Amino acid sequence: MNEKHPDHELTDRKFYRAKQEAAFSDAGPHETPQTQHPAYKLAFRDTDFILRDELRPVRFQLELLKPEMLLDEARIGSTFVMYGSARIPSPEEAEARVEASKNEGEYEQKVAQNLAAKAKYYDEAYKLARMVSEKSIIENGERQFVVTTGGGPSIMEAGNRGASDAGAESIGLNIVLPHEQAPNTYVTPYLSFQFHYFALRKMHFLLRARAVAVFPGGFGTFDEFFELLTLIQTGKMKRIPILLFGKDFWNRVIDFEAFAEEGTISKKDLELFHWCETADEAWCHVADFYELKC
Repeated sequence: MNEKHPDHELTDRKFYRAKQEAAFSDAGPHETPQTQHPAYKLAFRDTDFILRDELRPVRFQLELLKPEMLLDEARIGSTFVMYGSARIPSPEEAEARVEASKNEGEYEQKVAQNLAAKAKYYDEAYKLARMVSEKSIIENGERQFVVTTGGGPSIMEAGNRGASDAGAESIGLNIVLPHEQAPNTYVTPYLSFQFHYFALRKMHFLLRARAVAVFPGGFGTFDEFFELLTLIQTGKMKRIPILLFGKDFWNRVIDFEAFAEEGTISKKDLELFHWCETADEAWCHVADFYELKC
């Protein structure tokens, strides 16, 4: 019996894929006014068209889909997210910064000293990321608790560095900013993503999150932390361990008790997060939550 021609197969694809069509387009005539005009470009290859204001919903969808598809392909089931400052120095850098500040004003010296005092959290972020990564937990053929950071320096670098030193891959979710911003060198290259929209970036932080460690930070850290609290408080997201490092820092910049006393939140809402000072404390809380070995 003769084999069927591929075109006669019932299950054969009848339309060319977009990649094939793009190749056909490249091989076509390019010397006429019509084919050289931007209007003739395939829409999905026309960058100027994709960047028009009217295409914003399409760009939203692309920023949702690209990381989601690549993380699925990488068999990443869940993540261990780490939020924190991009300014806290590593312990190795802290002393040098304090020394350099002596040539500056009193205010600058105080800032340098305050940042240096928080350098211990760089170490704890590193230890926690390394500890989590060394567990190498796999369920249903997918990797669990994959360390995920904003991909930048300081606390974020510590997280990716800890995972890297444990021989594990880690994720970096960078954002395009007016000033220079690049992934730290410890992010796994094929898990290094860049976002235009803060909203889509924050969504990807939490879509797979099964635990979130929050270290001292600035506006960005506050934004991420409070959005997470709001999602859980309002029931939009199921409860997960939220590990809040640096009680002295947070209680100095936020009066959590006053929130409750003023009646704008419930006293019980203060139980949505767990105070931590060390990586060991943090992991044991997560392990207890998920009934794992501490």
